[in-house]
Amino acid sequence: MLPVERNVRLFDELQRLFEADPRLLIPRSVLAELESLRSGAGKEAKAAQVGRDLADRGEFVEATATYADDAVVEIATTEDAFVATEDRSLRDRLLARGIHVIGIRGRNRLEITEP
Repeated sequence: MLPVERNVRLFDELQRLFEADPRLLIPRSVLAELESLRSGAGKEAKAAQVGRDLADRGEFVEATATYADDAVVEIATTEDAFVATEDRSLRDRLLARGIHVIGIRGRNRLEITEP
């Protein structure tokens, strides 16, 4: 939901970081969470709508975990993937497991945090 909340040009920034178009994996439980959030009202619903639209540019994957954060950790671990998040507790879990985290730095730039 960073593109709306912080005016981040997500795909441009990912291309800058990786010098290519990265493979984007979205756990289906994250998709379900976005669907639920976008049915509400206000900024969070708008951000979820944009997040849901952007997710269509990725590849939806199944995880055994049903809770969105657990599914993200599971997929990142099995796929040796980087994760883009601003959720502090999720970021801490990922870093503790040796997973690289992509987060916002400054006004609207993404940077990679090494575990």
